[in-house]
Amino acid sequence: MSVHPDLHQRYVGSCQNVGQPENPFIARVLQEAEKKDKIWTKGVTLKIAGNNHLVPVQKVTDDDLQVLLSVLQNAGCVTGLDLRCNVLTDAGAKHVATFLQENSTLRYLNLMSNDIGTSGAELIARALHRNKTLVHLRMTGNKIGNKGGMFFASMLQVNSTLEKLDLGDSDMATQCLIAIATALAQNKSVKAINLNRPLLHSQEEETTVHVALMLKRNSSLVELHLCKHEMKNFGVERLCEALYENSSLRYLDLSCNKITSDGVKFLGELLKQNQTLEILDLGANRIEDDGAIYLSEALAWGNRALQALSVVSNNISGKGLVALSDAMKTNMELSYIYIWGNKFDEATCMAFSELIQKGRLKPNCTDVEPYEVDGHVHLAELSHGLKKHYYWTPSCGEVTNADANASLAIVAVSEFL
Repeated sequence: MSVHPDLHQRYVGSCQNVGQPENPFIARVLQEAEKKDKIWTKGVTLKIAGNNHLVPVQKVTDDDLQVLLSVLQNAGCVTGLDLRCNVLTDAGAKHVATFLQENSTLRYLNLMSNDIGTSGAELIARALHRNKTLVHLRMTGNKIGNKGGMFFASMLQVNSTLEKLDLGDSDMATQCLIAIATALAQNKSVKAINLNRPLLHSQEEETTVHVALMLKRNSSLVELHLCKHEMKNFGVERLCEALYENSSLRYLDLSCNKITSDGVKFLGELLKQNQTLEILDLGANRIEDDGAIYLSEALAWGNRALQALSVVSNNISGKGLVALSDAMKTNMELSYIYIWGNKFDEATCMAFSELIQKGRLKPNCTDVEPYEVDGHVHLAELSHGLKKHYYWTPSCGEVTNADANASLAIVAVSEFL
């Protein structure tokens, strides 16, 4: 791999040549990257995230990006580019598209939470018809809309390189979700996709039905995010029916839906037979005690594959939480469990305190920590989870702390968060 230890100087020179003021944040990142000699031989990710609280940040504009990409065009040492939370628009997307058509080394591109719209999405998606190297693309939070999502659906019918695609919070609607599910039924390269928070105006769960049909035919998808899909028990039943025939999916995110204990009953029956699923996120649903008991029965007597379970904020009381803790005494595979936001009674606090003290549950594998006051055990919240740092950068410490992003340790579809 070619080495370009002079990227900073080339950036300064390019700014002078085109009369563009130097962005001090970009300059700082390039200077710091040049100091890390070892990483240049295996590739470097330039982290130019606009929400970095550790250093002074001047957000990257379209003009800043044009100069930066001209410098990086032949820099084979740069394999990742994190531009999340800046002020890039469709004009910036045009520069990105041109870069992707000509560059042959970039593997990771993060454009999360910029101002890219439908036309920018079209340009990037069309560039990926030709690009053969990009493996991971994050478009989260860009309001590309239904039309923009359709361009990515078309791209998935052609591109055979992309492995991880994040289109969450991008205002997609029913039509493009169905198109994406249809494309994924044939696509054999995508291993992870985020379709969180679409704008759905129907209560008939057509999108979930099409996703379920896709899962019956797809044999490569490992990670699927369906957060905020207005999913109810009917949709969960359709997914479970499909997953009896699927042997690849290892991470299923159904958080922030409308799933009750009746829906979890289908999941419980599935878990008794499924030996593939390793992470199940049910946070912010309505599973309550009955749902927790269905899960605990499956975990105690049938399932030996699930490693991580999140039931955060599910209106579960002591009865259900103690049942889950009891399941962990017989199921040695379940190592991560997240329970904060439920109703803790003294039995719950004692049960999870015992699991932690006996070493069955490691302190960095859960989001609670026991403490004692006046002879009574209580549970405090820890900032641990499956993907705590997905949308934000912590103001101190490691950006990709393993305890806060456990899903990366369990199902490592990509090296990037």
